[in-house]
This record gives sequence, C-alpha cells and structure tokens, in this order.
Amino acid sequence: MKAELPTVREKIAIASDHRGVALRAAVAARLEQLGAAVVDMGPETNASVDYPVYARRVAEAVSRGECDRGVLICGSGIGMSIAANKFRGVRAALCHDTRTAEMCRRHNNANILVMGESAGEALAREMAVIWFETAFEGGRHQQRLDLIAAIEKELAGEKPAHS
Repeated sequence: MKAELPTVREKIAIASDHRGVALRAAVAARLEQLGAAVVDMGPETNASVDYPVYARRVAEAVSRGECDRGVLICGSGIGMSIAANKFRGVRAALCHDTRTAEMCRRHNNANILVMGESAGEALAREMAVIWFETAFEGGRHQQRLDLIAAIEKELAGEKPAHS
C-alpha cells in the first residue's frame, strides 16, 4: 500500500476595512470550504479603520511569498486595489462581477482579488470561487506579466536584464 502525499493547501490572506468585516467572514468561510488555508488579517470589529493598513498586511504577505494569494474588501474596492498594487509582484484586481473575477486570473494571474462591499454576499462568494478555481493561461499573457515585472524592477532602480 502506497502512502499518500500530504495535500498542499493554498494559503490565502484576507482583510477588509470596517465596511467589509461581515463580507470578509462570508468569503473566508467559502474559501475554506474549497480547501484554502485562510489567514484573516483583520480588522476584528467594524469600528472605523484606515484601509491602507489592511491592504498592506495582505499585499506584503503575498509579495513576500508568505501567502499564495490574497483577498481585500472595502467600501468600493478602489482604495484597497490602489494600495495593494504598490507592492512588488502584487497584481491586485478590482472585480465587480464573475467575468472580471475569471479574466483577472486567466489573463493577468491576479494574486489579490479586491471587491467592494456593495457586491453583496452571494456575488462576492461566487466571485471568490471563480477567482480561486480559475487557472492562469500563461503563454502571451506571461510575456505581458514579464513586461510588468521589468517595469517594477526599473522603477526600483534595478538594471534591466539584457537579452
């Protein structure tokens, strides 16, 4: 009898601002049902907070490789996506429907899903499932991500690799 290899669970960081606390819990529960190891990065209550603090927690965890992917939720999703995209290697995509949730993974390999709290629980859970289960297509899309990575390096003052 062959010993089974341990299942590697994808680790997903999740955070919100005060407006997204309830929705964050619903999305986290759905991702856990799908087999993800969810790391909740707050906040603990719906008392007013500054969204960049929570966007930073998730984006740093993804950028450093401590978590495979992340989810951010705030009132509109706009502020969270702006803040998260400041981190190297982060591709935070603000999604409003299932199509954008699918395409951000398929073509952009988005590693952070950002949603507005106004999406509502049913749509947010559905978007999270699609985003979690959709694979990156690679190919010409990887070439484009490589161009983005080169811009990040250049802006960080690193010399570009010559071909």
